[in-house]
This record gives sequence, structure tokens and C-alpha cells, in this order.
Amino acid sequence: MTDRQRVIGFVLCIATILLAVLDTNIVSSATVQIVSDLDPVHGVDKIPWLIAAYQLAATAALPLYGKLCDVLGTKKVFIGAVATFLAGSALCGMAGSMGGLIAARALQGIGGGGLMSVTMVVLRELKGPEEDGGKGGSVGGIIAGAGMALGPWLGGVLADHADWRWIFYVNLPIGLAVLAAAVRVLKLPARTTRRTIDFLGAGLAAAFSTMLLLVTQWGGKDHAWSSPLIVGLIVATVAALVLFVRRQATAAEPVLPLGLFRIRELRYGFAIQGLVGAAMMGSMVYVMIYLQVVRGIAASSAGLYLIPMAIGMTGVGLLSGKLAAAGWSQKTFVVSGTVCASAALALLATLSTDTSLWTVRAALLMMGIGFGQLVGQLIQLVQDTAPAEQLGVATTGVRFFQTLGGALGAALFGTVLSRVYAARGPGGTTSTIGRLTGHAHQQALDAFVSSTNVVFWSATGVMILASVLATRLPGRRKPEPADANSAAFAATPSLHR
Repeated sequence: MTDRQRVIGFVLCIATILLAVLDTNIVSSATVQIVSDLDPVHGVDKIPWLIAAYQLAATAALPLYGKLCDVLGTKKVFIGAVATFLAGSALCGMAGSMGGLIAARALQGIGGGGLMSVTMVVLRELKGPEEDGGKGGSVGGIIAGAGMALGPWLGGVLADHADWRWIFYVNLPIGLAVLAAAVRVLKLPARTTRRTIDFLGAGLAAAFSTMLLLVTQWGGKDHAWSSPLIVGLIVATVAALVLFVRRQATAAEPVLPLGLFRIRELRYGFAIQGLVGAAMMGSMVYVMIYLQVVRGIAASSAGLYLIPMAIGMTGVGLLSGKLAAAGWSQKTFVVSGTVCASAALALLATLSTDTSLWTVRAALLMMGIGFGQLVGQLIQLVQDTAPAEQLGVATTGVRFFQTLGGALGAALFGTVLSRVYAARGPGGTTSTIGRLTGHAHQQALDAFVSSTNVVFWSATGVMILASVLATRLPGRRKPEPADANSAAFAATPSLHR
């Protein structure tokens, strides 16, 4: 490829990353309008599924993408992922019910998982020998921060001033332009080596993650924990996990080699990334819901409250990249980031119905500073430590744990919110708050705030656990690999959630 084609290819990758980042959180500030339109009675209780469907589908598809690139070639898989994402976006915009929207979000998530993971491979194959390996983290940090703020804000603006369906339709012109340019410009290495695809292992991973989410979503709320359905799902989840682990131990080309877990940095890196995904996704969603339901802030204005978080992520992402280049260890950033994020979540757990909104902004700025130290350094830690021949599966693995953690976080925190509100509220579900008046309405708001406090305290506990695990990471910094540019470019997409 010529230098001009490489530049165009890099821009295409940035566009696909931005699409994936936006659609991870663009729904969060438009949930009230979506529920009012599609299911005003029971819709709020389905919000966790609306958020989790995208993440769950992306998680289920992730193990396959790396192998598909090896067998079919990166360009074909990249184009297929973008096309799937666009098909899901179109169906989301045309949805006539919450169930239909959730199903379309799942299809969109399958493509979205590819936008994040396959783009890593494309970036590596576009890499030129003269390029600076350190710039990938800086570009990724800027995109992470921009997407963090722009997604909810854009979703809110479209929901308030146009129609919530446009938060999905807006993907179509951008995605179609990416497809057309990718077909004409991308000239990536062809695949000549025939390798098997562990479809059985990927299917078992998808089954395990799906059933685990069903248990967390239904258990104790829609069905008693002792009910035959929940008990059966728990048994099936454990069985799927056992079969998956056995398959990975015996498969010729496993989608997640068990040998990776023998490496200390990878073992703890996977676990911390999963916990960060859970806390980050849950906290963002319920900050937006608190601002709209309790404080009566319009969706577009609520999205603007994430700007301090975006500033924190972008600023600290750029600074940490320079400090890392100067020799600071990745453990330093991971420990500092988890502690800072824990403090921010604890501050959010003290919110009331009349807390100063500057307190919310300060907590989100602090949260951005914390997460900004984590999203880049964790993936770089994994890539620096993984064996060279397993860089792809290690990168896919850390993405798998992150997206699974995000899906579980949305579902678990949603369950916590519903159960606590049911115990403390004036009766009914959270969906009925908007129809209450007088004392009952104030009582409902107080109960809702106390319920969100429990959610944020739960997220704080998750991040404290991540802090403890971070202290177990080795303090040394591994020397840069010979192919440093490749690792740096591969890290870029991982900075976005």
C-alpha cells in the first residue's frame, strides 16, 4: 500500500472505532424517550437488557473474530463486521417494541465486537516501519475521551430534538462510506495457510456468557433463586463453562488458550479488565438515569455531564503515555487508576435529590482520571507480556473479559436497583415514578436515589477488588518488543468502551 492508502486506511479504522465507542454508550441518555415510546409501563425494567444486549453479543462473537481473520483474511472479516453493524443499526431504528429493539441491538453488537477487535488487526497490518509506535496510545486516548462525551450527548440531542431512532440511523452514512473506501483502498496480506476454526469452543463461550447473564438478570427478580428455571440455568452455565475449559485444553486451535492464564500479568490483567468493564458501564448508565429521573434534566443536557469524564480520560491518557515512555511501570498506572475510580464511585454513592450538580461533575472528572489510566495500560500490559505468536488471542481475550464484565455489570446493577427500589419505594416499579404526584412522587424519588446509591456502592466494591488485584501485578516494566509499532497500534482500539 502507498503512504496515502495507509493514511486513508488509518482514518477508516479511527472511524470504525468511533462508531463502536459511540454505540456502546449512545443509548444511555436516550433510554427515557425510548421507554416512553415503546413500553411506558414496563420499559424501565428492560433498560439493563437494552444496554447488555449489545455488550453480550459483542462478547459472544469476539472469540471467533481472530480465527476468521487468519482463515478468510482481515479485509473480508472487517467488511463483514461493518456490514453486520450497519444492518443492526438499521433494524434498531425500525424497531417497534422493546423486544425488537433489544434483538436488533444484539445483531448490532455482533458487528460492534468486530469493529473493535478486527480493527486492531487492520491497524497492525497497516503499520509502516517509519511510524512512531507511541502515537497510537495518544490517538486512542483522544478518541476514548471524545466518544465518552459525544455518545450520550449525541444520543440525547437526537432524542430531544429529532427522534431517538436517529441515534441508530446516524451510523448508516458513516458506515457506508467506510465500506466503500475499505473495498477500494485496503490492500492487506492474503491468507494462504489453512487453519481450523474452533466453532465448538466459540459456541460454548457464547452459551456460557449468555446463560450467565440470564441468571443475573432473572434471578431474584423475575424468578426466585430457588425456582427450577434459575437452578436449571445455573447448572447449565456451570456445565457450559466446564465444557468450554475442556475444549480449550484439547482443541488444536483454541479460541482462548489456557496457557495464557499461567502468565501472571495476563491472569491479573484479564481479571482487572473485566472488573473495570463492569464498574464503568454500570456507573455511566445510572449516572444518566439519576440526572434524568431524579433531577429532571433533559437527555441532551444530561449527556453534557460526561464532558468532565471525557476531559479526565483524554488528559490523563495523553499524560500516562508520555510517562510510560519515560519508564513508569504499568502497575503504577493500574493501581493509581483503580484507586481513583473507587474514590469517584464512592462520591457518587453519596448523591441525594438535592446534591449540588457540581459534585456530580467533580465525581465524573475524577472517574475519567481513574479510567483514563486503566483503559490503555491494561491492554498494553497484556500485549507486552503475551507470547509473540499469541498476541492476537491475548488481545481478543482481554476484550472478551472487558465486554463480558460490561454486560454483567449492566445486568447486575439493574437487578440491584430494581430489588432495592421494590423494598423501599411506595409500591410499583421504577417505571411508575413519572406518573406519581405529591408525597408519593417525592417518596419514590427518595427511594430511587437510595437505590442508585446502593448501585454506586456496589460499583465501588468492584473497583476496590480491582485495586487489590492491581497490587499483585509485577512492578517491573517489560522491555519493548522488537515490533513495538505493532503493539502500540494494536492497543489503540482497546481504549474505547
